[in-house]
Amino acid sequence: MSNENIVNKTILFVKQKLENAEGGHDWFHIERVFKNAVSISDNEVCDVTVVKLGALLHDIADSKFHNGDEAIGPKIAREFLENENVDKPTIQHVINIIENVSFKGGNTERTFSSIELSIVQDADRLDAIGAIGIARTFNYGGFKNRPIYNPKIAPNLRMSKEEYKKSEAPTLNHFYEKLLLLKDKMNTETGKQIAQGRHQFMMTFLSQFYAEWDGEK
Repeated sequence: MSNENIVNKTILFVKQKLENAEGGHDWFHIERVFKNAVSISDNEVCDVTVVKLGALLHDIADSKFHNGDEAIGPKIAREFLENENVDKPTIQHVINIIENVSFKGGNTERTFSSIELSIVQDADRLDAIGAIGIARTFNYGGFKNRPIYNPKIAPNLRMSKEEYKKSEAPTLNHFYEKLLLLKDKMNTETGKQIAQGRHQFMMTFLSQFYAEWDGEK
């Protein structure tokens, strides 16, 4: 099977699998990450097929929606790729990307490194910031029935991976616990450049939010 064919079959598989997913982790999220990843890969020496498959499958079963089970996503991805007779090195590389791409509180070291992982991770993080990132954050907060903001509950910047996964803090805290940290965690030059503008948009949003909260605007 050609690389183009396996990518197209993966697109169909992911669309079907995420048909009823939460709005911030649905097919459209995958599509945006895919486009970001392809764009970033244009400026890097990399295996574009691995990048595309990693981007398409990185959230095939996000642990947030599977009782924190981090094994289910890699398992589903591996079974799909094996059934499509993808070669073993490519499958393992894609699995390594899935297992290492997420933020997890920002205090977890990657156990695997490759330019393909760096590209997919940047592409995913770009979708977590800027206007889209703001929309996704409040969508997920509503999905979890969290308060929008509570001035009495301060952000926790020293959360462990487990604390991060179990957090029920107000949605606005997530900006300080993750979103505003991502600009300085980008891997590629392209990712860093795009992140600058999206980061500034979030800062402007927060300034307006607090002014409105206090009745100043």
